[in-house]
Amino acid sequence: MSDTPQAQTDTRSVKLVYFAWVRERVGRPEETLAIPASLATVADLARWLKTRGEGYEAAFADETVVRAALDHVHAKPQAPLGDAREIAFFPPMTGG
Repeated sequence: MSDTPQAQTDTRSVKLVYFAWVRERVGRPEETLAIPASLATVADLARWLKTRGEGYEAAFADETVVRAALDHVHAKPQAPLGDAREIAFFPPMTGG
């Protein structure tokens, strides 16, 4: 039998980076969190983040607006998190 607590196997560490008004609402530019291993998609992560407090709830209030990138590659809300080490969240961008 393993001496490792069950909780350690139920989470994984990931670096989260926030840009523009997402950063302002969350209140920090980045953080490393132990997220539940059960979170499968970008949308799952956004919903979970909303439970972390008012700033997160405000940042992710409209999940269809916030964009994400997994290890610097743009990802849709239903994209699997896979083994991404860094997940960035940012508002929609326009170009000119």
